[in-house]
Amino acid sequence: MQGIWNNATSTPLQRPERFGDKTVLEEEEANQFEEELARNQNRDNRNGGPEAQVIAGYNEFWMDSRRLELLKDHRTSLIVDPPTGRMPPRLPPTPEMEKARAARAAAQARVNAGMPNDPEDFGLAVRCIVRNDAPPHLSALYNNDFQIYQSPGYVVIQAEMIHSARVIPLDGRQHLGNAIRQWQGDARGHWEGSTLVVETTNFRKEEGATYQNANPDSLKLVERFTRAGADNITYEFTVSDPATWGRPWTARIPWKKADGEIYEYACREGDYDIRHLLQMARKREKAGQQ
Repeated sequence: MQGIWNNATSTPLQRPERFGDKTVLEEEEANQFEEELARNQNRDNRNGGPEAQVIAGYNEFWMDSRRLELLKDHRTSLIVDPPTGRMPPRLPPTPEMEKARAARAAAQARVNAGMPNDPEDFGLAVRCIVRNDAPPHLSALYNNDFQIYQSPGYVVIQAEMIHSARVIPLDGRQHLGNAIRQWQGDARGHWEGSTLVVETTNFRKEEGATYQNANPDSLKLVERFTRAGADNITYEFTVSDPATWGRPWTARIPWKKADGEIYEYACREGDYDIRHLLQMARKREKAGQQ
């Protein structure tokens, strides 16, 4: 498994409703879909000509060009189970989760209004705590590389985004106690033939700390890494959370061999920008602004 791998794709996680029951696109449909994606994700788009306001924060230079490509098999979704290509319907949140989501929404509203109360009002990604380095691993706009290291008794997966590393023991030890929570969860691995199977639990309880805001008390993630050739790994993950979905669901995405090396991802928003934003919010308060 060792090496640097890239998982960039524009194949959506869930099947767009426009495709109905179609699991695979014809060549012409796939080409048209890629053209739409390229147009819609073009961060250099402007409304009303070159002097108009840019409609997105990043321009095309920062985009991972591989994000504009569908999978070669032209699947309409990364989700392979349920057969609909979509997540099962969500269940009503617990009162505790509903309260946490309301608190996060209120914090985000303060940030959007330029009046944050404290650093915790900003989301985990803005504070450079966790992004797509936490499992399951899916494509982002950029920095889609992962480096896998193997040593006796351990596998380590280092993410390019925020450069954190998951250290996965393979010696059969038990998961940590329920009271100990981690941003990337507590991972335990084993081999099933040539497939590396990783089970992760014990995610932190902060809103946004789990994928799709699943319930950290009941969430279990099982990932499977299978070497599919000299230049490919088949990455498959199953999300089980009976408090959030009525049944488990599974997605599959290929990881392709990448050239070069992973450079430091220096996330500076949490070091500098939050301080400036808080300073301006306090100045606005003194001036009597809302």
